[in-house]
Amino acid sequence: MKLFLCSHFSSVGSLIKEEIENKKVAFIPTASLREGYTGYVGSARKLFKKLGAIVTEIDISTEAYSTIQSVFEEADVIYFTGGNSFFLMDQLRKTGTDGLLKKELVNGKLMIGESAGAIICAPSIQYIEQMDEKPEDYSQEDDAGIDLIDFYVLPHYLTAPFKKVTEKIMTEFSDLNLCPINNRQGIVIDGEDSKVICKD
Repeated sequence: MKLFLCSHFSSVGSLIKEEIENKKVAFIPTASLREGYTGYVGSARKLFKKLGAIVTEIDISTEAYSTIQSVFEEADVIYFTGGNSFFLMDQLRKTGTDGLLKKELVNGKLMIGESAGAIICAPSIQYIEQMDEKPEDYSQEDDAGIDLIDFYVLPHYLTAPFKKVTEKIMTEFSDLNLCPINNRQGIVIDGEDSKVICKD
């Protein structure tokens, strides 16, 4: 399985530019749809364009399953923006996109998860509720994540405006295998290996 998980994609995406250059990217902005600030979505679009990627943008909360399936099958890279982790996870599970994603990952495709897109890869997303408010229309009976990794990504660690809340999560969930990353770091997972890489 190939994953690149980060806090802020436009700051660190060039670290894996050989994986992105001239590739077909399924760009999923769903997590950001209910957020006030979405500047990170535009800056990610710009970086993909700069690297010559062919981007197909698709919102999994409104698209037909068959459309999502064909976009995923066509893509080399599947990218999830930041935003609300609970809204994103709810839509993934409601639409069956979580199963589609796993299938494509087994086929060797790269998933890039930024912030919420990284958080959802954990076994559970409950730990992030202090940072991401659970939507009133959240329809899941539990807080399960996609369970692609055996640790819990804590994005924006000690960076504004998340300094206090990330410190609090580190303290309160000290029993979890938390992996805090700041906006200049990314986690590369290739098969069983994972490592944190950093932009100077």
